[in-house]
Amino acid sequence: MQPYIFPYIGYFKLINEVDTFVLFDDVNFIKKGWINRNNILVNKKAFLFTIPVKGASQNKLINEMQIDDQSYWKQDFLKTILQAYSKAPFFHHVYPVIQQIIEYPENDISKFILHSIKVICGYIKINTEIILSSDIQKNNTIKGQDKIIQICSKLKATEYINASGGKTLYNENEFLEENISLKFSESPQIIYTQFKNEFIANLSIIDVMMFNPSEAILDFLNI
Repeated sequence: MQPYIFPYIGYFKLINEVDTFVLFDDVNFIKKGWINRNNILVNKKAFLFTIPVKGASQNKLINEMQIDDQSYWKQDFLKTILQAYSKAPFFHHVYPVIQQIIEYPENDISKFILHSIKVICGYIKINTEIILSSDIQKNNTIKGQDKIIQICSKLKATEYINASGGKTLYNENEFLEENISLKFSESPQIIYTQFKNEFIANLSIIDVMMFNPSEAILDFLNI
């Protein structure tokens, strides 16, 4: 999967289902995608936050993008989290985790997100190995499905699991020709109490963590 900042719970369900999770960071950056932004709950509504990047361009690779460290986004983001979730049941457990992630001194967006996902996995107690695709020696002129198959082969994978949204992207027979089985992770909607609000689905993992203990989150991932 491409590296997403504080992604929704289905992303972590996929991480929990595999032995090695590859952050696909040597593909083109997508503007207005989920790489550097996501939704949290603010005043009973979904609120879109964005981590600023310098010269955002779909002509650059994700691992070429740098976080804009000249802005005050870190202070503003932590203030927003404080105001939005200070009364959430697990705020005092989760806020230091978010703070640790946001204050991490790394401007490479891929490495920043890699660190954030590892920290959250540590909190939830997911033990999956997580690596960057840019760290794998391969032929980077290959694109799409062929690049995925090459990565699987380099890692000696016998099974490739992708999110269910990828069903239209891959040909099962071409994976089988390389002795790799193709499977998809289904992510049922997880519902939990958000204060006394009507439930808003598919928010950032931050929201899930604020309202649920880590043990319950791990249970969600095994549904």
